[in-house]
Amino acid sequence: MAKEKKSGSEYGAKSIQVLEGLDPVRKRPGMYIGGTSTEGLHHLIWEVVNNSIDEAMAGYGNDILVQLLPDNVISVRDYGRGIPVEIHPQTKKSTLETVLTVLHAGGKFGGDGYKISGGLHGVGVSVVNALSAWTKVEVCREGKLWVQEFKKGVSQGNVKAVGKSDRTGTTIIFKADSEIFPEIKYSWTKILEYVRQQAYLTKGVKIVVEDRREATTPEEEYKVRQHGFYFDGGIVSFVKFLNRGKIVKNSLPVYVEKTVDEVAVEISLQYTEGYKEHLYSFANNIFTPEGGMHVVGFKMALTRVLNDYAKKNNLIKEKDGGMTSEDLKEGLTAVVSVKLRNPQFEGQTKSKLGNAEVKGIVSSITSEGLVEFLEKNPADAKSMIDKCLLTVRARIAARAAKDAVLRKGALEGMTLPGKLADCSTKDAAISELYIVEGDSAGGSAKQGRNRMFQAILPLRGKLVNVEKTSLDKVVKSDTLKPIIIALGTGIGETFDASRLRYGKIIIMADADVDGSHIRVLLLTFFYRYFEELITNGNIYIAVPPLYRIQKGKDIRWVYNDDEKDKIVEEFRLKSVEKNADKKAAKASKAEAVSVVTASAEELAQYALTQAEIQEADGDVEKIAGVTIQRYKGLGEMNPQQLWDTTMNPESRLMFKVEIEDAQEADRIFDILMGSDVEPRRRFIQTHAKSVKNLDV
Repeated sequence: MAKEKKSGSEYGAKSIQVLEGLDPVRKRPGMYIGGTSTEGLHHLIWEVVNNSIDEAMAGYGNDILVQLLPDNVISVRDYGRGIPVEIHPQTKKSTLETVLTVLHAGGKFGGDGYKISGGLHGVGVSVVNALSAWTKVEVCREGKLWVQEFKKGVSQGNVKAVGKSDRTGTTIIFKADSEIFPEIKYSWTKILEYVRQQAYLTKGVKIVVEDRREATTPEEEYKVRQHGFYFDGGIVSFVKFLNRGKIVKNSLPVYVEKTVDEVAVEISLQYTEGYKEHLYSFANNIFTPEGGMHVVGFKMALTRVLNDYAKKNNLIKEKDGGMTSEDLKEGLTAVVSVKLRNPQFEGQTKSKLGNAEVKGIVSSITSEGLVEFLEKNPADAKSMIDKCLLTVRARIAARAAKDAVLRKGALEGMTLPGKLADCSTKDAAISELYIVEGDSAGGSAKQGRNRMFQAILPLRGKLVNVEKTSLDKVVKSDTLKPIIIALGTGIGETFDASRLRYGKIIIMADADVDGSHIRVLLLTFFYRYFEELITNGNIYIAVPPLYRIQKGKDIRWVYNDDEKDKIVEEFRLKSVEKNADKKAAKASKAEAVSVVTASAEELAQYALTQAEIQEADGDVEKIAGVTIQRYKGLGEMNPQQLWDTTMNPESRLMFKVEIEDAQEADRIFDILMGSDVEPRRRFIQTHAKSVKNLDV
């Protein structure tokens, strides 16, 4: 028996929506640029810059100009051949309009337009056009200047010749659409980092970046920031840049360059005394943060060659066993760059290279070049091997220490540290772990928290500076060991982010010099051993208030001195106005109007002359009925105050820890926490005058 149709449940041809042109991009931008956050926004610039880089790699044009213009407009100019403007035989529109409005249209799918290109999918500039409020394209070609404009991916007229030109090239000018991107804010630092990488990877190409956002008139030209990049040394210069200020093991970076079966491979590597790996991989100049077959081939060769050399030259002891790929990561700085005709990337944003044939080619070329380097540079070779063997021994010690930690927990009937006050929920998505400085603050936090989703782990004892120590000492640390166990992810080779027990890990320390030091030590710990938790957005810094300001029943929590001054001034003005109102009620109408309409400046001046400042004991001062209490530590707050100001999700202030520039972050950690004193001294001298609220 047929069931009765329910109203509104018809499913037929009308239910199927057909998206034409660039509509799919605007409907699902995440499929093309990874999302509409700041990463997706900047990806628009990368797509256009990559096209200009492709022209340079094809041998056309050695100069590129990237400009950040007022009103969040971006301009990218190259001096390549210029996008063709003649009618395309398939679309019957100009080739320029076809490239800008049709997905998978471009010179990178066959023929000899580009032998090597980063633009695999051919959607780059058309996606930028689709996700922009407007786009303007200027093409210099065939002695003429051609122009065409678009709005939200739709052409506003045919391409037209508007003048003459004695050069060639393309300029793409666009303004990202605020309907697509919730926040349009470009990062100067992020753009410089990306452009610097591209300049290292493309020898002989000059890329200039200009920030003209503040220069809205010719008279404001002095506000323009400009930075140019040009490197003859290529990726060797890149490795030296990454290792600036570090103590290196092989003074001369390894460099290998060779082309096999139309796959061009460039590799440079150098070991430092550090404990972190810095490996940057690229395919056709596209950064592949998830690696791929080129990285697999490189690591295979590195592991095999270094083991063979160590055994051949009796540098490795039998008790140490062989060196694993993980052992060779510590202190390794490497750049792996491949250029091939038909790259197969995994994912629209090209984060991983999938060409299987590349693995063997890279492995073979790396092996050949590395063997030659080691034979010619025996002192550097021994230094590199010794560094790796230290890692082997530390790994063995760390595993033993870690096993002992876990065994001890099991014998005690629990795997979590005893001083951890855990939350009741097992849902990591909503749970929070507060790492709290001191037992006093920890006690207040335990009493004031929401036990359902907030866990408290008080810190006790001296924190280890992980920048100056190895993994085996880290896992033995009485202060860091409880954190490692509480997180649940493991550490080192056993790290697995999916096992994280808390969605938010919140560092909560006093608002003073000691608290700042503790925050830096913990951030160094997370950056060196749990970087994925930072990139995943799991690490936060709680911001406790500096002052409690009260006038009558009005209580304000204040987080800096500027805010304190504003609130005190607000209370003063209210007091003056209140007194003025009382006097006005007794005075004549004319006098009342005169007082009430006094300017804010006059009222403020009156308040200053009338206010009586009284000294008080401790950190409490009273100013004209206003009580100001300065908090030097979290322990000075009672549980309710700590909840209201620092732990209540509806009212607290927190900073999410993010890595905007990984290279710069690594350099700063090296300076602040590393073994070399001189760079740290220079850093302090340079920035000492900019320090505010220094509590000594």
